[in-house]
Amino acid sequence: MEKLQSTNLLFEISKSGRRCHALPPSGVPAAKLDSRFQRVAPPPLPEVAELDLVRHFTNLSSRNMAIDCNFYPLGSCTMKYNPKRHERLVALPGFAGLHPWQPDCTIQGMLAILYEAQLFLTEIAGLHACSLQPAAGAQGELTALLVAAAYFKHKGENRTRVLVPDSAHGTNPASAAIAGFDSVTIKSGEDGLVELADLESKLDERTAVFMITNPNTLGLFDNQILEITRKVHEKGALVYLDGANMNAILGITRPGDFGADMMHYNVHKTFTGPHGAGGPGSGPIAVRDMLEPFLPAPMVVKDSAGVFSLKHDMPLSIGRVRSFFGNVGVIVRGWLYLRTLGPNGVRQVSEQAVLNANYLLALLKAHIEVPRGDTCMHEFVASARLLRREKRISAMDIAKRLLDKGYHSPTVYFPMVVAEALMIEPTETESQETLDQFAATLISILAEDADLLHNAPHDLTISRPDEVAATKQPVLRWKSA
Repeated sequence: MEKLQSTNLLFEISKSGRRCHALPPSGVPAAKLDSRFQRVAPPPLPEVAELDLVRHFTNLSSRNMAIDCNFYPLGSCTMKYNPKRHERLVALPGFAGLHPWQPDCTIQGMLAILYEAQLFLTEIAGLHACSLQPAAGAQGELTALLVAAAYFKHKGENRTRVLVPDSAHGTNPASAAIAGFDSVTIKSGEDGLVELADLESKLDERTAVFMITNPNTLGLFDNQILEITRKVHEKGALVYLDGANMNAILGITRPGDFGADMMHYNVHKTFTGPHGAGGPGSGPIAVRDMLEPFLPAPMVVKDSAGVFSLKHDMPLSIGRVRSFFGNVGVIVRGWLYLRTLGPNGVRQVSEQAVLNANYLLALLKAHIEVPRGDTCMHEFVASARLLRREKRISAMDIAKRLLDKGYHSPTVYFPMVVAEALMIEPTETESQETLDQFAATLISILAEDADLLHNAPHDLTISRPDEVAATKQPVLRWKSA
């Protein structure tokens, strides 16, 4: 018999008059609501019993892949374990019970944490100031570019272009466009690194910012970085470091030291805030001293008496980019993570991430093509190009079959500079046994019949929906007919 709660929507099991709760009589005198706020009829919400509701959501949750249940080798997204202690601590009433409109004098503890988080992130970056406001990495990129635009406008310079390597995250050119710049693509060389000749040919006085992810999305550290940043600075432009891959270099090298003028962090990736499903995230930016006046206001400051406050008086600031002070719950988790690890632990994060990625690469490179080198940083990009040509097995086939085996798939078809790409990032939190088992599973899948893979997954609720149609014509709400 079909399980009702696991297949039907709440709207479909709704019965008039059923309730999950009963409210006591109100002790507040009734008042007439202004007609502007009255509905002709109540919203058509489902009416279900509590048991049906609990079973419905419990059954749905059992279908989810989650880092607590599955290995997530999701390249560039750094899906690693989130310590449960941090979840308990950030839920303490002294944190969770605060209201963002409270006077500064009543939130000194929270402000002290945010102030220290600014200091930590500034130090790790090797820069001079930090804003915690941006809500995610992409907004951090945009915020940094808006700061750059304000900086050049203040100097009276009309710079209109942002240079972006072809291996960059897709949000880089999108952020540049939203910030009002023209995005210009810089080619990668055969080694997967920035092609210096192409950079030089496009770098001129119109350039405002060169955006670079280092290590890049191929999992390679660009050893030309000092020469790159020197050339950009000689033209009076700024260097932006996409911090999505900071897991590979924490405590080992600092972007400010190799020439970056600004960068963002993904707190929810690098410092273990919960990640996925579109948020919550946090994308603080760190900047060099000449850019500090343009950062979003307010910023947390401390006076000579040790009192913390939110500084709003910043006449050159680009203004708010996020309501209130940003996603402070994620920032507190990141602060807890850094406080737990300390300087040596932060460095160990990167050492273990790089070790795990190279170990997994060594297990797999004899079985699947890895076009860019024998070693990597925290991730590497394999290619199913030859498998598709020889056996009709695509990157998507492999990814879907991994779902049958209890693994989330790697990132597929990105970066686009690699055909049939599978971007694999094991992260530092996985054990050797997990990596051994994943490698063995992937190798076994590569030996399977192509027709079996074409129809994978076989053991989940659905197999392969029409993903293109779902993207172009999403159905986001239930209709009765």
